[in-house]
Amino acid sequence: MSTKMADADWFVALEVFRASLPRRGDKGRDDRLFLEAMHYFSVHNITWRTLPERFGKWNSVWKRFYRLSKAGVFETFFDHLASLSSSAHLVQMFDSTIVRAHVSAAGAKGGRRDRRSAVPVAVSRPKST
Repeated sequence: MSTKMADADWFVALEVFRASLPRRGDKGRDDRLFLEAMHYFSVHNITWRTLPERFGKWNSVWKRFYRLSKAGVFETFFDHLASLSSSAHLVQMFDSTIVRAHVSAAGAKGGRRDRRSAVPVAVSRPKST
C-alpha cells in the first residue's frame, strides 16, 4: 500500500490547508513538511517523540498541531477537501476515539464464588443430629 501523494494532489491539499489557516498568528515555515509529519504520525501510529528528525523537532510539530487543532483548522480543512470531492457524500467516517463503553462492560465484579442452588437444598434431607 502506497501512502505517498502525487505532486498535483499536494498542490491542491496545500492550497486548501493554507485557505483554512487562521489569519492571525505566525505562519508555519513549511506547510507541506508539517502535513507530511501529520500523515506519517497517523499512518505509522507513533508517539510524538518518535517522529523522525526529517520533520523537525517533535515538540515544534506538536505545538503547531495543538495550536491549529484548538483553532479548528483541521475541521475546516477536511470540510473544504470534502467539498472538492464528487463522492465525499458517499463516505462516512467512524472515529473510534469517541466510543465509550459502559462501566459494567469491563466484566463481572469479584472473583469466583460458589453459589448454591435453591433446588438441591429443597431436595436433600435435613442435616441434624
